[in-house]
Amino acid sequence: MNQRLCFDSKPFKPVELRLAKISDVPILEVWDSMPHVIKATTDDPEQDDNVWDWANEIRPRDDGTELFIAEYDENPIGVVQSINPATERTHYWGSIGSGFRALDIWIGDLTNLGKGFGTQMMVAAIKRCFDHHKAEAILIDPLFSNTKAHRFYRRLGFKEIERRQFDAFSDCLVMRLTHATWAAQTWADALQKTQE
Repeated sequence: MNQRLCFDSKPFKPVELRLAKISDVPILEVWDSMPHVIKATTDDPEQDDNVWDWANEIRPRDDGTELFIAEYDENPIGVVQSINPATERTHYWGSIGSGFRALDIWIGDLTNLGKGFGTQMMVAAIKRCFDHHKAEAILIDPLFSNTKAHRFYRRLGFKEIERRQFDAFSDCLVMRLTHATWAAQTWADALQKTQE
C-alpha cells in the first residue's frame, strides 16, 4: 500500500527539483535581492541587490555545475546550486581533489521559510550528489555568522571542517557530509520516500 504523509488532514505534497531555465531569471533576480537571502549569502553591509548573472548561470555548462529550481505544488520556492568544486570555472573552493560536490541553497520568499521546504530541497540535492554523481562527500559554506544554518546542516549530518575566509565578505564555516554518514541515517531515506 502506497501511503503519503499527511499534515493537518491534507495530503503531503513533496518539493520537487527541476533544472532551471531562462524563464526563471526574473524570479531568481527578485529572490536574490531579498534581505533574508542577502543576509544569508554575504557579510557585505553595502550589498542591497543581486550580484548574480542568472542568465549566464542557467546556461548549460561543461564544468559540472547544475542549477535547480525547487517547486512546491508547481510553484517555484527556491534554488539549489550543485557544483563539482574541482572543475567549477571560478575555482571558488581552490585546489581540491575529486570526489566532492558542493551545494548552495536559497529559499526565495520569506513566507516559505520554516515550512520544511529547505530540508526537502537538501535531501533531494544530497541524494543526487551521492546517487547520480557518486560523490564521496558534499561541502557547504554557510556564513560563520549564520548559526541557524549551521544547526540546520548539522541535523542533516554535516560536520564542521574549518572556518574559511573566501573573500572580504565571505567569512564561512566549511562543513562536510560524507557518503558513509549519510548512508547511516535511516530517517533520510524515509524522508526521501515521501517525495516519490
